[in-house]
Amino acid sequence: MRAAIAARCRCDEAAWTLSLAEEAELSSAQLATAQGTARALTVTLRAERAKSGGVDALMQEFSLSSHEGIALMCLAEALLRIPDVATRDRLIRDKISRGDWRAHVGASSHVFVNAAAWGLLITGKLVATHSDRTLASGLTAVVRRGGEPLIRKGVDLAMRLLGKQFVTAETIEEALASGRAREARGYRFSYDMLGEAAATATDAERYFQSYANAIRAIGRASARRGVYAGPGISVKLSALHPRYTRSQRQRVFAELLPRVKSLLLLAKSYDIGFNIDAEEADRLDLSLDMLETLATDSEFAGWNGIGFVVQAYQKRARPVIDWIVDLGERSGHRLMVRLVKGAYWDTEIKRAQIEGLDDYPVFTRKEHTDVSYLACARRLFAAPAAVYPQFATHNAFTIGAICALAGDAEFEFQCLHGMGEALYDQVVGSDKLGLPCAASQDSATAGALSRPAQFHGARFFGRSRARIARPGASARSPAIRGAPDAGVAFRLR
Repeated sequence: MRAAIAARCRCDEAAWTLSLAEEAELSSAQLATAQGTARALTVTLRAERAKSGGVDALMQEFSLSSHEGIALMCLAEALLRIPDVATRDRLIRDKISRGDWRAHVGASSHVFVNAAAWGLLITGKLVATHSDRTLASGLTAVVRRGGEPLIRKGVDLAMRLLGKQFVTAETIEEALASGRAREARGYRFSYDMLGEAAATATDAERYFQSYANAIRAIGRASARRGVYAGPGISVKLSALHPRYTRSQRQRVFAELLPRVKSLLLLAKSYDIGFNIDAEEADRLDLSLDMLETLATDSEFAGWNGIGFVVQAYQKRARPVIDWIVDLGERSGHRLMVRLVKGAYWDTEIKRAQIEGLDDYPVFTRKEHTDVSYLACARRLFAAPAAVYPQFATHNAFTIGAICALAGDAEFEFQCLHGMGEALYDQVVGSDKLGLPCAASQDSATAGALSRPAQFHGARFFGRSRARIARPGASARSPAIRGAPDAGVAFRLR
């Protein structure tokens, strides 16, 4: 089965998508159910979003379908990565000066949005002026030179504002407290540690201690509600070892495996779910090896708290699901499987291009990822004894399709904190669809980042781009019955 996974790594996209489409195809009744659910969710959501304010209203006004929205996205993400002031000022001048900000002034009923539009309009006029022929232009140049540092500070503040939208809290205790009100409404929670891969052994040790502390705090809050009803945690293995690569497999298993096992034993002692989080494509085999070793360890026999995150945008996703189902059957576990669209699309594409590879490990068209997602979902529903499906999506059609495929099967939806609540407020609760949803909440407890809100802002923008700005593939997209309707699709996951 591992050979079947390897064979799909960089296979022909068009042919593989056609094969997956046969499995993903919805019957006429299922399609009608999916579209009806998606339409009802979207109509209600749009009515609710029309009343929104703050960051949500700003995102609507400067959407990624506009030149100004794209400029802001690029600016916000890139400024966090540019170390020198001069280059940052040049980028501000380039991105802000060419936007039609006047068109957005007064377009929204929210003071917050209009204030932002006016500020961008004035800033654009200041940084666009380069002529020194008149006194006025000279004064403008003076203001411009003084203005760009202010813009940098403004972007810094904006990233912190976005961070408050998408990062739950700076400690796990605060994150647990913030989730209680929504737990009472029927939500469940999965907690992530905000951060990136460890670069040094010191980083890895800091992350390890943070994960251990978080598991204890989550375990106490769970009060032994179990791996499904109670809160859980997602662990990024690359954060626990500075050399989490295939070439270091022997070292990784000697040094990392005991640490992961100790965290998993701690999670088991509290009976909380423990998901191995997604990584880049070249780390998938290593993560699968780690999963198999833990699942077949006798110390975890009879416990169903082990989970794994599968990214549907990887061409290997569908055979990976087969392998996980087989592992669950062999080990006697009911493995939790969180199915997501994917988080590292830009990186995978660029890395394949730099290395001169024949093809990509991920789908290059979003609709192909959607087909893969539904094919994986159908397989998960076919093995209820071996897997517990967790569907992470913010797409109304995908929610409708999952509901149509599920029948009476047990499963849960998942969403990101700050991104999916408005949609899932129409799903969670006995007066709605009556389905469970686990909100994935980020906490900055890892301590490896001095500016967690800015990091999460960059991650948010990266995710939004990865899902909608996919280049067209050379092969034509096959006609797929039941493919998502663009009219009800959301920008994110």
